[in-house]
Amino acid sequence: MAGPPGPKPPVHLVSARLLDMDKGELLEPGELLIDGDRIVDVAPTSVPEGAVVLDLGDLTLLPGLMDMEVNLLLGGPDHRSPLNPVQDDPAVRTLRAVANARRTLRAGFTTVRNLGLFVQTGGLLLDVALRKAIDLGWIDGPRVIAAGHAITPTGGHLDPTMFQAFAPHIMQLTVEEGIANGVSEVRKAVRYQIKHGAQLIKVCASGGIMSHTGAAGAQQYSDEELSAIADEAHRWGLRVAAHAHGDEGIRAAVEAGIDCIEHGSLMSDETLDLLIDRGTFLVPTTYLADGMDVSHAAPELQAKAAEVFPRARETIRKAVALGARIACGTDAPAIPHGRNAKELVALVDRGMPPLQAIRAATTVAAELIDVDDRGRLVPGLLADVVGVPGDPLTDIGVTENVRFVMKGGRVHRHDDAAK
Repeated sequence: MAGPPGPKPPVHLVSARLLDMDKGELLEPGELLIDGDRIVDVAPTSVPEGAVVLDLGDLTLLPGLMDMEVNLLLGGPDHRSPLNPVQDDPAVRTLRAVANARRTLRAGFTTVRNLGLFVQTGGLLLDVALRKAIDLGWIDGPRVIAAGHAITPTGGHLDPTMFQAFAPHIMQLTVEEGIANGVSEVRKAVRYQIKHGAQLIKVCASGGIMSHTGAAGAQQYSDEELSAIADEAHRWGLRVAAHAHGDEGIRAAVEAGIDCIEHGSLMSDETLDLLIDRGTFLVPTTYLADGMDVSHAAPELQAKAAEVFPRARETIRKAVALGARIACGTDAPAIPHGRNAKELVALVDRGMPPLQAIRAATTVAAELIDVDDRGRLVPGLLADVVGVPGDPLTDIGVTENVRFVMKGGRVHRHDDAAK
């Protein structure tokens, strides 16, 4: 009987260039020595005998990219039916996430935050299950920071019945599944997510664009409820992300101590100043304003998008110019899974230098999820490495053409350069 496999030999990655995230410049050539799941040397002067050499040719090595707002349980293959929320059972939805996770990883995104289930699961945290399967090596996918069920009020943006304007008593969710009203219920909902493995909390602080919740900017939770959610999560050592388009909801979330604003579309100059002063992160999902397909949405939802998206572009331009702490997030599948790098292109269009856009998906994202083991290509960090053709500091669009992906020392994509 064969014994357990022996240790794998070190890997010597060789490429034309490597991006030094601290210096903000390209090193030529780009070389990494990897042992197990860690980087052990950059530009090594000696390579151990027996090391496997991977010559990537004319590629630039980047740290594994990170998307701070996805929902892998939605979208992807065969997701055309508007009745999908009541057609997919939790098992099918989880299998859908397997396909979406693999596509996301192959696009060069080695870490994601999965921000909030809002479907019936019987209380199961499907994104936590997905994370476990990926971490155990059963399936291929990015490292998942799971939020469990999004916390939202009855009739709020992520009350799923509001997306299709369902009749009363159709697909009602429990407190454990995130529908919570009043201070005691929101605390219970947060505690349930934490009990079953959530690593952060997602809350709805304002209305949305693609739901029948009224104005996208309306504040939906009271100040007291938002403060209770932040307090509960923080006492357990977790951060909170708030969906918020409207100025009042954003301001209330920031003042409640919530750590990150998702979208921020209608933020006033005064609230933007407050967000920057408090050091609150912003995940603007700004490519939505360029690429989200709303052609099949109800007319009233298309009207909301036509009002909000132009204002959102200008808000994010201001946030970039004023130096807000911006992390990359797409809101996939609002844009398709696997096209996550579109957000980097959009950030550059809003005025970010390409280096800063890459940092939004690496070093700033690492700060947002409070980890120091990824986001740069330096000794001791996880061997999460992406290879792209050309120079991303002059053409951010090359991040859409990922040719090589390594996560934790394991190669998940290695395209033939001749193809």
